[in-house]
Amino acid sequence: MKNLYVLITVSIVIFSSSLNAQWIRTNGPSGYVYSFAASDTNLYAGTGFGVVFHSTNNGTSWTASDLMNDQVRALAVSPNGAGGTNLFAGNKSVFLSTDNGTSWTAAGLTNYYPQGLVVSDTNLFAGTYQSGAFLSTNNGTNWTAINTGLMLLVNNLLVSGTNIFAGTWGGGIYRSTNNGTTWTAASDGLTSLFIHATVVSDTNLFAGTYFGSGVYLSTDNGTSWTTVNNGLTNNNVRTLAVSGSKLFAGTDGSGVFLSTNNGASWTIASTGLTNTIVNALVVSDTFLFAGTGDGVWRRPLSEIITGIEYQIDGTPSQFELEQNYPNPFNPSTTIKYSIPTSEFVTLKIFDVLGNEIATLVNENKSAGSYEINFNASNLSSGIYLYTLQAESYTQTKKLILLR
Repeated sequence: MKNLYVLITVSIVIFSSSLNAQWIRTNGPSGYVYSFAASDTNLYAGTGFGVVFHSTNNGTSWTASDLMNDQVRALAVSPNGAGGTNLFAGNKSVFLSTDNGTSWTAAGLTNYYPQGLVVSDTNLFAGTYQSGAFLSTNNGTNWTAINTGLMLLVNNLLVSGTNIFAGTWGGGIYRSTNNGTTWTAASDGLTSLFIHATVVSDTNLFAGTYFGSGVYLSTDNGTSWTTVNNGLTNNNVRTLAVSGSKLFAGTDGSGVFLSTNNGASWTIASTGLTNTIVNALVVSDTFLFAGTGDGVWRRPLSEIITGIEYQIDGTPSQFELEQNYPNPFNPSTTIKYSIPTSEFVTLKIFDVLGNEIATLVNENKSAGSYEINFNASNLSSGIYLYTLQAESYTQTKKLILLR
């Protein structure tokens, strides 16, 4: 009986042990951070007090340059054709730096309050507060208004192939196929027209909206939209970012969420993030950075992204879900499975109470054998279950996370 008591006690300790992997605040900006730009080893952060910060070591240290005493709502970076970079910043006006923010020159649109900046080839686009969109072909020396068909309160801009998308505050999304010469509404299916963020992943276009409508997905260049909010417990989305097939959403008060299946389901990824108002997200090197109401926070992508899948050569003769290896594991393990025919497959992780923890696979798969890595850095020690489900097959096995 004494040994049984000891065993139960140890089990409780294992289940309640705290996780080590979490967000860490960088030693840089304090207060509100509204914008990011990243290029090679350079990371830039725009703040609410007119200062742009620059880091070359993933936020370990920063240098500050005072731009103007106003919010830096937009940043964009592009090659300058001479081996360096052009860094553009928008607050009351557009500013240009060719030395990573050490010095700045005025680049037009004075008192237009640019909310979004984006570069496409030699074209620089700016979306402004109440004055619509503008185009410069000479790094801001001259600007041309490009507002035919466009609502004038532009909150963000996105370039996807030959398309330019403008997210507006109250008018939904507009699309241009001719560098902004003309615009057409692209909001069919959007129940919220207040667009805080847009981002593209392969052929999928995502929009983050405000006032409780969450994230929308378009697979046809904005012709139609559908909501993708399952598991997204805060639908006031302020920012979006992508890393490969992984989608991140920053919310107003609930931190960061992750989707590994184009928004079909979401899991929260905010452990350690003490300020959960997330204004900006960016992927740089192997990290995800969050701009919050309390500076810049950083977390390794490997701690957040749960799985990377590989297909193994050969066509199996039957369904099979193998035992994960190693088991017990800390913090990652490999799961292998086989399907003899093309099927829609899901592979999910659950806790012992039946709560879904992560979705590793949720798509049509060709016949074959597969292996996927599951990283549990954001979970506590304990027993978990993994279930493979296809149209004609379901199998569940246990895995043990032991720190």
